[in-house]
Amino acid sequence: MRRTGLKRMKKELRRDWQLWVMALLGLIWVIVFCYTPMYGIQLAFKDYDFTKGLTGGDWAGIKYFMMYFNSPAFATTMRNTFVIAFFSIVVGFPLPIILALAINQLKKGAPRRVLQTTVYLPYFISTVVMVAMLNIMCAPNGVVTNFLRSLNLIGADTNILGDTGCFVPLYVISGVWQSCGWNSIIYIAALSNVNTELYDAAKVDGANRWQMIRHVELPAIVPTIIIILILSMGGILSVGFEKTYLMQNPLNLGASEVIQTYVYKIGVQSNQISFSTADGLFNNLVNFTCLIVVNMIAKKKADISLM
Repeated sequence: MRRTGLKRMKKELRRDWQLWVMALLGLIWVIVFCYTPMYGIQLAFKDYDFTKGLTGGDWAGIKYFMMYFNSPAFATTMRNTFVIAFFSIVVGFPLPIILALAINQLKKGAPRRVLQTTVYLPYFISTVVMVAMLNIMCAPNGVVTNFLRSLNLIGADTNILGDTGCFVPLYVISGVWQSCGWNSIIYIAALSNVNTELYDAAKVDGANRWQMIRHVELPAIVPTIIIILILSMGGILSVGFEKTYLMQNPLNLGASEVIQTYVYKIGVQSNQISFSTADGLFNNLVNFTCLIVVNMIAKKKADISLM
């Protein structure tokens, strides 16, 4: 039995060696750039001293975790991170699905290609350029500011970029505008695999376009939706550092200080390496816990999971 298994394995290796080489390259990349840096996790449990190297500091246990939990910044950073992540998922998760369903209704041709290209382009705008555009358009006399004033949605002296109440909507709306089109690609790909016989059967039964979306297309992409939702919930505290930090200023700090920016400030700017490592590890543990819980719920309710 063992010899037969080895022969079969050797045969498969010879037959599909190109695929195994590609998989090996990916595995090497993951080990080098994902797992190797995890060696630094130990700094969260030690008093880091750069003169002693990564492993030379004295053992501190959960000292830095307790420092973070007891610090005034804990409640603020957790609240801001959860609020931004929550509204990013609530607003940003369903819109790519709606966009994909809408694009799928168009016949293949120039109008559809133009629309897809148009909604994909914002994704390729760099974060720095994106924030610069926001600074220009949301300036006291910017286009967005004047438009909102004309609708009486903000006061005459409201500073959008410095208002804590405007930070989350501005962050979420700009993020959705930038990533909605790109995130719809996976749903468009899933819709392209829907069996055409289902459409024909629906037409024979007299179904209109809305009924075909509801009873044919949506059920077909439910597994994809659930997988993407699981992955999104797994990164619930992974608010983008670059955009948040670039949009941050002393006036909106009460709404824009998230875990990632706080870790950067205490770790890089204040040189508290162990403290910042503990905060970052706590962030990752929460994300991992959310991923496992949501994955278990999805597996139990819909029999769909990552594992």
